[in-house]
Amino acid sequence: MENNQPIGIFDSGIGGTSIWQEIHQLLPNEKTIYLADSKNAPYGQKSKQEIIALSMKNTDFLLKMKCKLIVVACNTATTNAIQELRAKYNVPFIGIEPAIKPAATNSKTQTIGILATKGTLNSELFHKATEMYQDTTIVEQVGHGLVQLIEGGQINSSEMDKLLQSYLQPMIEANIDYLVLGCSHYPYLIPQIKKILPEHIRIIDSGQAVARQTQKVLQEKVGISNLKTPEPVFYSNTDTKVLYEILERKYRVEQIDF
Repeated sequence: MENNQPIGIFDSGIGGTSIWQEIHQLLPNEKTIYLADSKNAPYGQKSKQEIIALSMKNTDFLLKMKCKLIVVACNTATTNAIQELRAKYNVPFIGIEPAIKPAATNSKTQTIGILATKGTLNSELFHKATEMYQDTTIVEQVGHGLVQLIEGGQINSSEMDKLLQSYLQPMIEANIDYLVLGCSHYPYLIPQIKKILPEHIRIIDSGQAVARQTQKVLQEKVGISNLKTPEPVFYSNTDTKVLYEILERKYRVEQIDF
């Protein structure tokens, strides 16, 4: 089954490009449209109703672009809005949730850490996921300020190092052996995180799992593209500089109001 319509991907900003990269790598023949709602970042501080409204606004934009499938490349939007999106729209949605399962299943110390936004950690979907692992101690930490620094192009700043140190040190002391990154922005912090964590602590994010699930849904429900290396499209509703830089200046980024 062939379907050359694009895959739509949205996030509260530039972080979902970490998910986009995994999808693009696994499915290079798929045309992708990426929507960075940086004007409203971070979603993690907003109410559930605000997050649902923003997610629907982004979905409406991508459906106007004739997207065949939508990836919600934002943990906060997935955990707060994906049920409402699936109920309202007749298009498959792929969500992104913190990868608690592989961490909890493989932990030797039965203690794992999760760094995520307030919106994700407070969500019903997250609480349901953690309830399944009663034998595992889950050390939760809200990543206050991290998304704002990433969106501001301050990934390698001393302020970022200080914040990460303050968030990760209690987890190290609690004897975690897995750290779950519960926000699609956070994979861009892995180099700094590795400098702080002892070598035995493994870092897990959801990018590859989301890409594999996208491939599965395309094959089973929507159809695979046969385009030859289509050019991805990136949109942002704020200054495009940080998004352009995080994409290593390889792709054009358009600024539009949405």
